[in-house]
Amino acid sequence: MYGSQMVLATRTVRASYAGDVSPGQAWQALASEPNAQLVDVRTHAEWVFSGLPNLEELGKSVTTISWKFYPNYDLNPQFLEQLEAAVPDKTAPVYFLCKTGGRSTDAAIAATAAGYEACYNVSEGFEGVSNSFHQRGKKSGWKAESLPWQQA
Repeated sequence: MYGSQMVLATRTVRASYAGDVSPGQAWQALASEPNAQLVDVRTHAEWVFSGLPNLEELGKSVTTISWKFYPNYDLNPQFLEQLEAAVPDKTAPVYFLCKTGGRSTDAAIAATAAGYEACYNVSEGFEGVSNSFHQRGKKSGWKAESLPWQQA
């Protein structure tokens, strides 16, 4: 079980997870590791308006489980339950993705605390940091690395 207090506490003591990887490194791992999974923890609104990674050429699909809910960004109290239903193999490498890497770090920490053995944060997220025109998806992240994605 987890909650905002657990997440805040684990950040304070630097709870471990497998580490941060770039979007390109996540793509390579998803391509080379048959049981590796990509879990997008953004909100439904973000999936619809910003798009989703497309793993079709790898013969895989993205698992979508919100870490927080739009519009108030309340924590999803069923996150771990939903993760366990979607990824029952706790030894499978799991790559967590969000907009820029914050929520996915929290999800990787919580999943590690719940017994998942190889949780990674996709550090630049789907859209990355803003460029000088305050636009995301152009400077860093999944989109900026020209990895496959689709508009929802």
